Amino acid sequence: MSSAKTTTARARIRPDIKRKAETILHDLGLSVSTAFELFYRQIILNNGLPFDVRIPNETTIEAIEDSRNGRGEKFKNTEDLFD
Repeated sequence: MSSAKTTTARARIRPDIKRKAETILHDLGLSVSTAFELFYRQIILNNGLPFDVRIPNETTIEAIEDSRNGRGEKFKNTEDLFD
């Protein structure tokens, strides 16, 4: 089995997303090509996406919206949150 890379994968994404992701990859010491290969390998290992993809229910949507709008309970620390 040859380890030569002989194919190309292309994707169209927003420039700001590409720029931010490439900055992070650079900080990690990874090229975009290596990151794509890692992602593809994880898809193979997981026989699907390597993370959950779900549509949030109404309660979760409301909680997300409340959080984005600065509403909801606030806690000083995690102990108070869990109490």
